[in-house]
Amino acid sequence: MSTPTVHQELASIVGERHCVADAALLEPYLEEPRGRYHGESRLLVAPASAGETAAVLACCNRRGVGVVPVGGRTGLCGGTHSRANEILLSLHRQRRVRDLNAGCLTAEAGCVLATLQERADEAGYLFPLSLGSEGSCQLGGVLSTNAGGIHVLRYGMAREMVLGLEVALPDGRVLSDLRPLAKDNTGYDIKQLFIGSEGTLGVITAAALRLYPQPRAWITALLGVADADQAVALFRRAQSALGEELNAFELISRGAAQLCGEQLEGVPIPGDIDAPWLVCVEVAGAGPEELLAERLAGFLEDARERGELLDAVCAVSEAQREAIWRLRHGVPEAVRLSGPALRHDLAVPPERIADFLDSALEVCRKHFPGAEPLPFGHVGDGNLHYSVPGPPDVDPDRFLEQGRPLSAELRELAWSMDGSFSAEHGVGLMLKDELERLGDPVKLELMRALKRAMDPRGIMNPGKVLSA
Repeated sequence: MSTPTVHQELASIVGERHCVADAALLEPYLEEPRGRYHGESRLLVAPASAGETAAVLACCNRRGVGVVPVGGRTGLCGGTHSRANEILLSLHRQRRVRDLNAGCLTAEAGCVLATLQERADEAGYLFPLSLGSEGSCQLGGVLSTNAGGIHVLRYGMAREMVLGLEVALPDGRVLSDLRPLAKDNTGYDIKQLFIGSEGTLGVITAAALRLYPQPRAWITALLGVADADQAVALFRRAQSALGEELNAFELISRGAAQLCGEQLEGVPIPGDIDAPWLVCVEVAGAGPEELLAERLAGFLEDARERGELLDAVCAVSEAQREAIWRLRHGVPEAVRLSGPALRHDLAVPPERIADFLDSALEVCRKHFPGAEPLPFGHVGDGNLHYSVPGPPDVDPDRFLEQGRPLSAELRELAWSMDGSFSAEHGVGLMLKDELERLGDPVKLELMRALKRAMDPRGIMNPGKVLSA
C-alpha cells in the first residue's frame, strides 16, 4: 500500500472539505495587512476541535512539516507569513463559547473578540480587552501575541485576563488547564509560556477568561494640552483624583487627528479643539453617572486652574462618545490610506514619553529632513505608535527600504530608555533580527531552550520570534 500524502492524511483527520488547496481561496490567508509579506503555503487546514488540532500537529511533526497558525489576519509583524512547504492552520471552525458564569467565560480560540465582548455584556459582565481590530481578530491570535489595547491602564494586558488555557502541542498531546481559578500555586504556571509566544510553542485552542463587573456609567472626554510632558503630568493627577475609575488615557498628536479628518469620512476633531496634543480620557464606575460626572468635572476644573488644560469637551451622549473613540481608533486607518509610512510599536516608561518624542523627531529629521511624524498611543503604559509618513508620490518599496536605518535607530532609542521596540504587536518575522540584536543574551538562550524542549523538530510557526 502506498504511503498517503500529507494532504491525504490531514484530510482523513479534518475532512477533505476543510483542507483548502484552491489558490483563489487561499489568497486572503497569504496577504499581510500592510502588504509587506505574501505567503507561499499551498494548503490550509481547519480542524473542528482541540483533538483534531492536536492530531494535525502530530501528523506534521512526524513528517517534519511546518505549521503556521492563522487567525483574523490582523497581525502587523509577519507572524503568519508562510513558505511553500508549510501548512496554514486556521481555527475558524472552533468558535463555541463553552461556558459563561459569574466571573469567567470559557471560549474557543476561533471566537472573534467583539463576539466575546457582546456575550459578556449580555450576561451583565465586562470583558474589557478592546482593540481597533476587535471586529475581526480572533481569541487565539489575541492571546498568542498578548495583545494590549486601550484598557491596559485599568485591566492589564491580555495575559492578566486569562485564568486557564487549552493548548494543542506539537507532539499531538493536549494541555487541558481551563480551571477558572484566580489562585493556583500547584507548580509552574505553564499557560503563561503560550501567551505571547506567537504560536511557536503550541496552538491555543481555548481559554478561560476573567470577567469583570459591568460599570453603571461611562464618561468620555477629549482634552487639549500643550505638549506631551503636560499630558503625562495630567495623567498622574488623573490617577490620584479618579483612582480605579480611570479607564483610558490616550494621546493623539494634532497631525494624526487632522489626518483622520482628511482621510476618513465623518471623523472630525470633536469640539474643534485646537491644541498641539489631544488626550482621550474615559472614566467608568459602579456609582451613578451624576457622581462620576461630578468627579471628572472637578478634575478638569482643577487642571484648568493649574494651566495644564487648554480646552476640553465632554461627551453628553452616546453619539458624542462614539465620535471621540472614532477619532482615536481611526488614526491607524488614516495613516494607511494616506500613503506609505514607517510604522513602529514602541514603549517607554510614561515619564520618558516627552524625552523620547523630542529625540525621535531629531532622529526622523536627520534621516528625512522635513519629516512630520504622527505619534499616538497609550499614556498609561507608555506605548507609542509612531508613524513616519513618506514624502508625496514616493515609491512605497523604495521608502520602506530607505527607512530601515531610521526604524532601527528609533527602536534603539526606545530600548535605551528602558523601553521596548514591540509593545503589543509581537515580534513575528519582521522584528526577530531586532530581538537578536537588542535582546538580553541570557533571555534569548532561555527562550531557545524552551523552544527546543517543547518543539524539538521546529514545526511550530517556523522562522518567527527567534532566529535559527
